[in-house]
Amino acid sequence: TYDAVPALLEAIEAGEGHIAAASLTRRERADTTALSGPAYKNIRVQVVCRRGDSLPGGMSELTAAGDIAVVAGSAADDTLRRHAPDAQNRAWRRYEASSPLPILRQVSDGAQRCAAAESHQIALARRHYPDLVTAFSLTEDDRQLAWLIAPQSADLEPWLKEWFAGLHESGYLAALDERYYGHLSSFDWFDIAKLRDRIDSRLPRYESEFRRAAGAQNLDWTLLAAQAYQESHWDPDAVSPTGVRGMMMLTRPTARELGVRDRTDPGQSIDGGARYLDRLYERLPEDVTGYDRLWMSMAAYNVGYGHLLDARRLAQRTGRDPDQWHVIDDTLPLLSQKKYYSTVPHGYARGSEPVTYVRKIREYDEVLTANVSAPEHPPFLLHRPVPERAEKESAAPDSSPTDGQ
Repeated sequence: TYDAVPALLEAIEAGEGHIAAASLTRRERADTTALSGPAYKNIRVQVVCRRGDSLPGGMSELTAAGDIAVVAGSAADDTLRRHAPDAQNRAWRRYEASSPLPILRQVSDGAQRCAAAESHQIALARRHYPDLVTAFSLTEDDRQLAWLIAPQSADLEPWLKEWFAGLHESGYLAALDERYYGHLSSFDWFDIAKLRDRIDSRLPRYESEFRRAAGAQNLDWTLLAAQAYQESHWDPDAVSPTGVRGMMMLTRPTARELGVRDRTDPGQSIDGGARYLDRLYERLPEDVTGYDRLWMSMAAYNVGYGHLLDARRLAQRTGRDPDQWHVIDDTLPLLSQKKYYSTVPHGYARGSEPVTYVRKIREYDEVLTANVSAPEHPPFLLHRPVPERAEKESAAPDSSPTDGQ
């Protein structure tokens, strides 16, 4: 491991390793002797500044010394040097680092005017520093992330190309990308700012209940708290027009089934919601594993288990893997179209809602994990076994009412 990109590049060029993997773009710098492996993600280089400050409209407005901070040797640094080679020592400050996150924090805190960084890093950083705003892009076209191959290991190139092709074809790369970036497709500054405020003002009253209920079901407590925030914004008296209410928005029949006597009691609601999520998790077919299993459980919590099975049926009809969440979040929205919902047992559903529901929970969990003490590490899925006896796809239609019904 290396603490800065230039050191990593020097090491791979010297043959100290066979492959360098660190969010590097293809041909990270023009004079490198390392070879680029197959691309695995498209990104753009963007300039970000602080919300509320005067935003520059382009490089011509960033002329003062140190106006832009950048990680030395990164794709952003390389792009800046190509964009404005004459301003390299005047307009921006280069930092020896392995990630732009510390620089982006300086921008958020007002200690640095702007920074240049890769779009996927910025998307992650904005969940922690919501005051970051993209001013403009330095690249019109996408750049590609790839591993770099040491010059002395050039014979690895065809093998690596074949290996990556297999990962593309199997859907593994798509699943991996969805796991880490799938919830970052949109950003609501007000929503995240409000969450960060409520982490301090509301969460302390209920944190022990989340920890207790999650521990009893072998769940990740921050994920359970994130789900509760999506349901009620941690308001135990919350009520919806459809009659669901409480911290975990339980329907009356579901609460009765779970033994929850008072849905407005935070402890009872959190405990009932955790047990209900666990019940859905246990019902899923055993071939659904890892985070795919968790996201499908949460989608079923929102839209109903039967509708989730219908989305899986639609995936199978088109030859796609129904055990992958990134496939199901494509097929669930189809349940609002008659030509699809008329062909499945459980009929119409507002299929886009559970997709948004899961995405928001994942986003909230990321913010929570970065802003609370003792978050769950490692995630519960690393040590929670898949049930040995899971319900099969031919299960009887689900009749239990849920959040979305």
